Amino acid sequence: MPRQSPCKVIARSLGGRMGRLDELVAVVTGAASGFGRGIAEAFASEGAKVVIADLDGERAEAAAAAIGGQAIAVRGDVTKRTDVEGFIDAAVGQFGRLDIVVNNAGTTHTNKPALEVTEAEFDRIYAVNVKSIYLMTLAAVPAMEKQGGGVIINTASTAGIRPRPGLTWYNGSKGAVITLTKSLSAELAPKKIRVNAINPVIGETGMLESFMGRPDTPENREKFVATIPLGRMSRPSDIANAAVFLADPASEFITGVALEVDGGRCV
Repeated sequence: MPRQSPCKVIARSLGGRMGRLDELVAVVTGAASGFGRGIAEAFASEGAKVVIADLDGERAEAAAAAIGGQAIAVRGDVTKRTDVEGFIDAAVGQFGRLDIVVNNAGTTHTNKPALEVTEAEFDRIYAVNVKSIYLMTLAAVPAMEKQGGGVIINTASTAGIRPRPGLTWYNGSKGAVITLTKSLSAELAPKKIRVNAINPVIGETGMLESFMGRPDTPENREKFVATIPLGRMSRPSDIANAAVFLADPASEFITGVALEVDGGRCV
């Protein structure tokens, strides 16, 4: 990916308007809502061109329209190889290159005993949360290698390092994301491709009730917030800020980390 010039560093230090991701091109999956949309919007605000990749084409179009000319929407399923390849083709075809991939799309089963999760639910969780990263790696790495490097960011979870009952199979999928992040970071380092993960704590997204396993009421939220030292759930802006940091060329020596964005939950 493009090297950060001394002029850009100086401009930032003097309060200049140059974005941290100027001239870079990103694909963000699951970007029509929640954490993904927050990441896409933050990337665009920092000067990146963004492919909004999501299974919900209508909401993806709305997200891209809200961002403006720096974004395009591509409908696709992260569990299908041809669709994932389409995300990369769209980035290169529309913007000429690929610098950043955020594997954000994810799903879960409702919080319930491990023995009550159906085989179909299990298969879907591992296809969306794990296989998707395999497919994206196959599609994105050749494009990044061709241009001399890039950044891959995976949305994992505090569930992958501090698992709790009720989400066992989801927890396992996020543990896999953390492990493969670290392994890929070592394997792809010679290609100048950095691979990192973000571990959000339970957040204010569309999957909140599934994670809680109960209605989203102030009383039920409080039970979860009580376990977070900083006293609130994560927000899309929290995850977006972390993603910008990891994607920024200024972080060129950071790879293989799983950054906990959790208000102290994992302490």
